[in-house]
Amino acid sequence: EASTSHNVFNECLEDAYFDAIGYSQQEGIDYDETFAPVARIEAIRLFLAYAAHKDFTVYQMDVKTAFLNGILKEEVYVGQPSGFVSKQYPDHVYALDKALYGLKQAPRGWYDVLSQFLIESDFQKGPIDTTLFIKKK
Repeated sequence: EASTSHNVFNECLEDAYFDAIGYSQQEGIDYDETFAPVARIEAIRLFLAYAAHKDFTVYQMDVKTAFLNGILKEEVYVGQPSGFVSKQYPDHVYALDKALYGLKQAPRGWYDVLSQFLIESDFQKGPIDTTLFIKKK
C-alpha cells in the first residue's frame, strides 16, 4: 500500500516501511540479503554416525522465538498493527530494533547472531559445511 508515513523522528517516509499485513517488502529496496545456510542432510548423517562411532554425547537445542533475536542490517519500518493504532499519530510507523517473524531477512539475521555467538564461544565453522560448528578441546 503506497502512502506517506513518518518515522519516530517525524521524518517523512514514502513507501519505506514493511507492511506487516501485506508483506510488501521488495528485494533490493527493503532488503538485500535473505539467504541463511541450512545444514545438508548428508552432513547431519555423517556427523551423527561419527559421534556414534566415537561414543560422543550429542546435544541439540531449540531456541524459542529465534528470529526475534536477529539483528537487522537495514532500517525497517512496520505499520501499526490493527487494534494498536495510535489515535494521536495514526499515520506513523514503528522502526524495528530487531528482526520480526515474516521479514525476508529474519533467517539471515538469526544465523549471523548464532554464528557470531558460537565463534566467540571457541567453536569453528566447518570448512565444507558452514552450518556445522565444531569445538575442539
